[in-house]
Amino acid sequence: MIATIAATVAATSAAALAASAVALLGHRALERSRNASLMKITSPNGIDEQGFVRIGGIEQWISIRGEDPANPVILELHGGPGASTAIFGPRTRSWEKHFTIVRWDMRGTLKTLGRNGAEGSGEMTFDRVYADAIEITDHIRARLAVDKVVLLGHSYGSVFGLRLARAFPDRYSAYVGTDQNIHDAGRDDSVHRALLTRLRAGGKRREVAAVEALHPDERRWTARERAMHAKLLATSDPLTLDTMKKTVMGSLWFSPLHSLREMRLFLKGMPLSEQIAQATAGCDDWADGTEFELPFFVFQGEKDVLTSPALARRFFDDVQAPVKGFALIEGGSHFAAFRRPERFLELLLAHVRPLVARETVGTTGA
Repeated sequence: MIATIAATVAATSAAALAASAVALLGHRALERSRNASLMKITSPNGIDEQGFVRIGGIEQWISIRGEDPANPVILELHGGPGASTAIFGPRTRSWEKHFTIVRWDMRGTLKTLGRNGAEGSGEMTFDRVYADAIEITDHIRARLAVDKVVLLGHSYGSVFGLRLARAFPDRYSAYVGTDQNIHDAGRDDSVHRALLTRLRAGGKRREVAAVEALHPDERRWTARERAMHAKLLATSDPLTLDTMKKTVMGSLWFSPLHSLREMRLFLKGMPLSEQIAQATAGCDDWADGTEFELPFFVFQGEKDVLTSPALARRFFDDVQAPVKGFALIEGGSHFAAFRRPERFLELLLAHVRPLVARETVGTTGA
């Protein structure tokens, strides 16, 4: 889904980039330098590791950053599929004062894709990436000597997140979903109907006709139809489009961790990874189970037109968990956690950290 949106945003910026390449590259160099300084961890016990580990038979990139090893560990599952959240490092720098943040480029994604290439990425399926996530979890537990980690699922990463949190409460101290993606076997079509309303209000007759021509059951859409629908969802909503331009593509452009070549990899990897999502088109999260044996939280953008806050709330209301909490991020669209990182941190500190900070540093080697 994000692949088509990001490619659209990139295309609209191409002309401007060509027209003033020297000035833009100079500005980019300056901002990347500032962001590199911002991201320096200078605390005596801080950790700042980036590199490749062998997961699922291939080399996969992970980043481990934090100012205090005694802080709770968060393992972040990015969305897309294929949309690395490592690009948001400067925006989320304050999170690392209170948590150790682990970010992972899944197979087919950015640095992992750059290392292996498309042909060397192996099996690109939901089950394969799910198994990778378990292996990454255990690698982090062993590397940081902790019994459990907080699982943070973003967008499509939250699809993995729900299933991992439900299955492995022994590995995760809490689950946090943002841009929470809920599957209900196609029963809820509110996002689709809202899209048609926006297109009609904007006089987009051709786009309305294309959307109306889709099969009523979205589970029967082709990959091309899903991509078209996703593109229209974002481009028809000014807040989402602005977030994609400024927060997502802006973060990628100014990231001190990513080269110009890797910007192309970011866009190349998402279409490659889209095939992973086909396996969940007909899933039903209610049927899979609403009982979780760990604290369960959803912090959703109030104005998210891609992953419905109302649908996420309905699922949350049915969840049974030892502790649970739901909050809307005011004025937030999709990517609310990264557009409003300080507000997201406030929610983590108020609701999640008090519960997981009591998790003691362990000696697990699992």
